[in-house]
Amino acid sequence: IEGRVTVPAIRERKGGKPISVLTAYDHPIAQILDQAGIDIVLVGDSLGNVILGYEDTVPVTMDEMLHHCRAVSRGVARALVVGDMPFMSYQASVDEAVSNAGRFLKEGGVAAVKVEGGAPIVDAVTRMTEIGIPVMGHLGLTPQSIHTFGRHKITGKDEPDALRLIEDAQALEAAGAFAIVLELVKKETAKRITESVGIPTIGIGSGPHCDGQVLVFHDMVGIYEYIPKHVKLYANLRTAITDAVQAYVKDVTERKYP
Repeated sequence: IEGRVTVPAIRERKGGKPISVLTAYDHPIAQILDQAGIDIVLVGDSLGNVILGYEDTVPVTMDEMLHHCRAVSRGVARALVVGDMPFMSYQASVDEAVSNAGRFLKEGGVAAVKVEGGAPIVDAVTRMTEIGIPVMGHLGLTPQSIHTFGRHKITGKDEPDALRLIEDAQALEAAGAFAIVLELVKKETAKRITESVGIPTIGIGSGPHCDGQVLVFHDMVGIYEYIPKHVKLYANLRTAITDAVQAYVKDVTERKYP
């Protein structure tokens, strides 16, 4: 995409050139991703695990999300920046959802927000999009509902579950969502969902049939010891950083630096 990546430009990629998405939580990484040609930079509430050391995404606050959104937005000149709305910032009422989503655009500097879930949040999505707040959906494994799921597992494996996901995707599209993340959805079900909606699907651990793919940046560059099964390791920064720090410690202790 030439120039600034917009919401309409992403919508138009349905069934066409696949959409690339990565997470970023700070200014320098956002700048690197943007200059490397990424389509969408997602300020994920995964920053709870990745940056803040929480066990899951549930404790992440609005203030924490907005703080990181501002840093990322300042580093991006071209990509579409999407901010994750944290747990309980949009579920309680439509008014609260709209008010908090507005803060993401006004204070966070993002171009769109992402929300998790289907039928229960459709009214909020409808109202947000009606007043000009672009919304990305998120179905399948929804990490904010980890206490309901119990653990990370593949969704859409049986027919009733698959049909529910398809209905939720269609409801999100009808409510005005411009794209939907499908996380840990059985690949055959992800294909059916992708074919059942006229907006792009962005897969994470959901197979090759989606209109785009998203990964957590820290996973794909190997900063963590644990790498999820669906992740391709594109670099091993943990080893590179460890080697660099050990070399520095050695130089300092042996008076070789400075």
